[in-house]
Amino acid sequence: MTDSSDLRDAPLSAPPARPLPATAATTASAAGAATASAATATAALSATAKAASAVSAAGATSAAASASATSAASATSAASAASAASAAAASSATAAGAATARVVLLTGPSGSGKTRLAGRSGLPVLRLDDFYKEGDDPTLPRLGTAVDWDSPGSWDADAALRAISDLCHHGTATTPRYDIARSARTGQEHLDLAGSPLFIAEGIFAADIAARCAALGLLADAICLRERPTTTFRRRLLRDIRESRKPLPVLLRRGWRLLRAEPALVARHRALGAHPCTHEEAASRITRLRTTAAPAPRADA
Repeated sequence: MTDSSDLRDAPLSAPPARPLPATAATTASAAGAATASAATATAALSATAKAASAVSAAGATSAAASASATSAASATSAASAASAASAAAASSATAAGAATARVVLLTGPSGSGKTRLAGRSGLPVLRLDDFYKEGDDPTLPRLGTAVDWDSPGSWDADAALRAISDLCHHGTATTPRYDIARSARTGQEHLDLAGSPLFIAEGIFAADIAARCAALGLLADAICLRERPTTTFRRRLLRDIRESRKPLPVLLRRGWRLLRAEPALVARHRALGAHPCTHEEAASRITRLRTTAAPAPRADA
């Protein structure tokens, strides 16, 4: 889910641009949540101190989970690579030529600051959380009797990839608008890159399509934001209470689970091709990409 922060930062400056270098991958793509009361939030946040000891106590478990997640990610990566050919074929109908823009995939644990960093970048932003499946979708994965919204199976990766391909080749895309509190799509939005040769696609499942984007020649970079688990726990809980994303007991249970699983989650994103780094390093990587990018010609020009 998309996370945000209460912090405000100055926009990143955009250095003088120069043309994108041509790559073999680019050539290949031519073929194919009401606000809770302050008392409630404060009470919930008092659990943060306990979180640190929970992380320490679960260290050995996290390490084992990390190894398991890495192995699973390798299998997922292989499956993604195998589906790249079919994705390329599906994209060939809309990709009339070489891509005129490339995507920076920005992922990381929920609460890591993806939305804040994307907003600071000055680049167009595609919200990947808008591609969640609706709450009545029979294919949604379950965690006991509840939907597991932290599973990649709760997200429509194919639709997200199509939107990225449209943006890269045509500079525009029509995307769904999703209400997390209602677990439903509420409309559509039109995203226009306005000639930008780069844009950011941010969400907790962004790394799951990194291999496919690379195979289609659309990937500029894949970044995984990494913070202290207790920091992401606090940010995530504050945001979810403020936006009334789910009932408080659900938010707390999910928060504890994600706190313990965070090291394994970052390891999974790394195995899928995303570079784990701090906000500062991520901002520097994006700035460097902008210095090598020139305004892209409109595909319909």
